[in-house]
Amino acid sequence: MKPPARSRPAPPRPPKRARAPAPMQTPDTAPGAMVKGRPEDKGRQQDKDRPRDKSRFAPKPRPPKPAMAEDSDVLYGIHSVREALLNPRRRHRRLLATENALQRLAEGITLPLAPEIVKPEAINRLLPADAVHQGAWLETERLPYLRPERLPQDRIIVALDQVTDPHNVGAILRSAAAFGVGALLTTFRHSPELSGVLAKAASGALEHVPIAGVTNLGRALTELRAAGYQVIGLDSEAPEPMHALVPRLPLVLVLGAEGRGLRQSTRALCDHLARLDLPGAIRSLNVSNAAAIALYAVTQGLARGG
Repeated sequence: MKPPARSRPAPPRPPKRARAPAPMQTPDTAPGAMVKGRPEDKGRQQDKDRPRDKSRFAPKPRPPKPAMAEDSDVLYGIHSVREALLNPRRRHRRLLATENALQRLAEGITLPLAPEIVKPEAINRLLPADAVHQGAWLETERLPYLRPERLPQDRIIVALDQVTDPHNVGAILRSAAAFGVGALLTTFRHSPELSGVLAKAASGALEHVPIAGVTNLGRALTELRAAGYQVIGLDSEAPEPMHALVPRLPLVLVLGAEGRGLRQSTRALCDHLARLDLPGAIRSLNVSNAAAIALYAVTQGLARGG
């Protein structure tokens, strides 16, 4: 028999190393703390804690606009300014123009006042940021309102029932001037200011169509009907088509605000409510576009009746 195999003793394990005690943390050596002796870190921390001065990034305020008289109108744009300069009823106070714009303004006419030649930036500072002035700016005396009793009877009168958007009113004035309208009747309240925005949209028509202002449109329409005016209200839901009417002078065409149209009290004062028949998918138009089509239809009806 073989003697049993002897087991070899396991090699001795190396002694465990004793861990060094953790250094005591102080406020200066805690995680995230700034280490003493490093001035660049101290400067960074101070910059981080210091409140940021945002004023240097803010846009520089525009200088204040020059004060003007209460009866002044500010017009801008080549067509608006040139037509105002040609209007003998206007009294002008100041004209600013770039060299290129002045050539267009003065073409074929004698300017009624000496212009100031400026850079476009000088006009930019006098107007809202979105104003397209084309290098022409005019301060002029405001035109007086036409008295309602002086409305002409031999031409169409356009009345606005709380149309307040200056772009729409300006476009209506432009169409009114094209069709020889005698006056635009509007209320003092619930109507846009006769400002440069409206005049720019009118493209000079503000000088050719008098504005008659009233306090109460209903009262004015009642008086006009009593004076013999035919009052036609434009309404997309009206029972009569515009082309079927027999218009006659003197005549008032009443347009309502975009969206809600004529007020009920205004509808009740109309001799006729008429609609524009549109063959397409869209049955309603912007009030300024509807005004142009209605004026064409009424003008054609008057021509047939004459």
